[in-house]
Amino acid sequence: MQHAIDHENVQLTGVICEQKHNNKNQQSTKVTNSFDLAKISPNNLGCANFRKDYGLKYAYLAGGMYRGIASKELVIALANAGVMGFLGTGGRQLKDIEQDIIHIQSKLTHRQAYGINLVANLDSPDTELATVELYLQHGIKCIEAAAFIRITPALVLYRLQGLYQDEQGNVRTHNKLIAKLSRPEVANGFLSPAPKQIVQQLLDDHKITAEQAKLSQSIFMCDDICVEADSGGHTDRGQPAVLLPAIQSLRDQKVAEFGFVHSPRIGLGGGIGTPSAAAAAFMMGADFILTGSINQCTVEAGTSDTVKHMLQHINVQDTEYAPAGDMFESGAKVQVLKKGSFFAARANKLFQLYQQYDSLDALPPRIQAQLQDKYFNMSFDEIWQQTKGYLLASKRPHDAERAEKDDKYKMARVFRWYFAHSMKLAFSGDEQMRVNFQVHTGPALGAFNQWVKGTELEPWQNRHVDKVAEKLMQDTAELMNAKVQQLLAANLAYK
Repeated sequence: MQHAIDHENVQLTGVICEQKHNNKNQQSTKVTNSFDLAKISPNNLGCANFRKDYGLKYAYLAGGMYRGIASKELVIALANAGVMGFLGTGGRQLKDIEQDIIHIQSKLTHRQAYGINLVANLDSPDTELATVELYLQHGIKCIEAAAFIRITPALVLYRLQGLYQDEQGNVRTHNKLIAKLSRPEVANGFLSPAPKQIVQQLLDDHKITAEQAKLSQSIFMCDDICVEADSGGHTDRGQPAVLLPAIQSLRDQKVAEFGFVHSPRIGLGGGIGTPSAAAAAFMMGADFILTGSINQCTVEAGTSDTVKHMLQHINVQDTEYAPAGDMFESGAKVQVLKKGSFFAARANKLFQLYQQYDSLDALPPRIQAQLQDKYFNMSFDEIWQQTKGYLLASKRPHDAERAEKDDKYKMARVFRWYFAHSMKLAFSGDEQMRVNFQVHTGPALGAFNQWVKGTELEPWQNRHVDKVAEKLMQDTAELMNAKVQQLLAANLAYK
């Protein structure tokens, strides 16, 4: 992108200088003609090497969405259109993920790009490691690492298993890793070689070879980074105009420090739902863009029709922040649908109660009745029995034992049940329970809805994820061309 812009700037500057001795009409005509020759195309937005390395038509990715909302159908449709989507795997069983991988691989050729999401699993590192081993078993060549706060053994295993040296002796990897993050200290870990203690641990466990361990210090932990600004789901509420330059600068420092042959590309996600937002990302130097919320309201998205109908009608102000169920005690936030659902208000109330009281029994009787009768439609004891059964089935008996001894922790586990339950309700699409739907989404979808209002893409039934990608990239290029024309006209008028 930068080279393309620089080339255009040189051409445009030359044209302006050439016209100084001609009249204003001749200036306008010659500038327009020259600009047409250098017209921005959607195919040359972003980084050319990024598109080449992943075999993409556009520098465009669709992020993995929780519990398979980013479905196998979504991934296949995007791959057939020459862009890349990530299968959503968070919160899913390994057997279900494996079935989707097998299906995707049966429908696509090895030349078509697709990726699989890997969500950090703070509660169960063993599950995270087993997930990576499944990916390696099926030859997955690209993963999107999301919600990580540090480098884990699972990430290092995936990265190192694909290491090799090219003909020039440079260290490369077959396994590409795109880190989705929103904090510089997290980016610092991915913009460094694998931690030596983790490498040694994997070597001792015979999960990597001595050669892979040696090569590990000659390559970054990631191929590329997607800077995640304020998005649907887990969010740090980051501002793109602040975050993107900060991570770009950090990347430049790390490349200069280590001198590795590969320089990670930096893309931008979060808040991208219109050509204006996408154009802003590319003009800030983003090497690629990543969309999320807008894909949840498409035919291919793996959620209920009821949810899609609700999402189709939201505006930019119709989202809210709520506690994240998987990180409830820490107070981490997710961005969710507010319009038509009480989930955000109820989830925030639960976190407030958790902070204020030390046990379920300590809650005032009126609050206990409200939670059991209105929020949960189930007693605390019934919820705990369900939760205990889940923990035992998930081979986490220590968590169940801890809850039996620690009243505060037990309250957290019972409250966490509501978050999982509200997600399941949204997937089922039960109209009678829509007030409890938990739907992760960001204001980008509201902006998208306004953009396509009155067009064939207004009803979600006409929104196919590949067509959305195509229209967004085409209209982004057209918008950027129009803006350049305006700038030229203003410059000539000033001169």
